[in-house]
Amino acid sequence: MAVKTVEDLFLHELSDTYSAEKQMTRSLPRMARAAADQQLAQAFMDHLEETRGQVERIDEIVEILNLKLKRIKCAAMEGLVEEGKDLIDEIDKGPVLDVALIGAAQKVEHYEIASYATLIALATKLGYTPALPLLQASLAEEKATDDKLGKLGQAVAIEEAVQQP
Repeated sequence: MAVKTVEDLFLHELSDTYSAEKQMTRSLPRMARAAADQQLAQAFMDHLEETRGQVERIDEIVEILNLKLKRIKCAAMEGLVEEGKDLIDEIDKGPVLDVALIGAAQKVEHYEIASYATLIALATKLGYTPALPLLQASLAEEKATDDKLGKLGQAVAIEEAVQQP
């Protein structure tokens, strides 16, 4: 897709974010199954429901703005998902894997936070006002998930992992 205008860029970024969120709907259940800590597993499943809602919001933005998403695959998310798979394959289930999963998930959240912040800035400049509350809601969820993961890591998983021989 040739990006020549800010409108093209918005559509590209929205399509990329849609791909990223779709990839996460497939990755989060795997991460939940790999987590030993039940709070962490539940956090992944809770975020799966939020992610499905974020996909629906993008669908709503597409409808409201009369856009057609481009069929692209978010390479950055593909890499982050692969990194998570590698951790699951290389580390035994337990506190150390839980800490690794939290770190991997926070990398994803930071990428998604940057993506939604970019979309909000572009939508603002383009006057896509109806899209703003939807994008802001997704951004708020991503920030809240990042915060929750950070607290889980500090409260439970890292402490247990350090104690592990």
